[in-house]
Amino acid sequence: MDTPAPPTLRRFDATAEYEIAERCAILELANDATDPAVSIARARVAPGVTTARHRLRGTVERYLILEGRGRVDVDGLPSAEVGPGDSVTIPAMCGQRIENLGDSDLLFLAICTPRFVPDCYESLE
Repeated sequence: MDTPAPPTLRRFDATAEYEIAERCAILELANDATDPAVSIARARVAPGVTTARHRLRGTVERYLILEGRGRVDVDGLPSAEVGPGDSVTIPAMCGQRIENLGDSDLLFLAICTPRFVPDCYESLE
């Protein structure tokens, strides 16, 4: 039987945000080997930017839009405009990208199960 993850408290630290080659900024909110079931990151896409097309091996990703307007392109779905409160479920191995359609940053949570690890990322560009 797996040992459950211990209770944890992680403080929000906006200064921990970092830019990635996918053309967005990431702030890891929860991504730890002691809790392999899930990771949560806040993604920030600047106005006019479209993230790099990619897919995740063995990991389901969910976008939960917090602020801004975007357009998601996900294999198997028609391209769709999204806004605050909208969510998109992206199965493993499904090509994806998101474009910021607004004049301010597009912010969304990227929730991955199991947790995101760099080895699951595959660029499609």
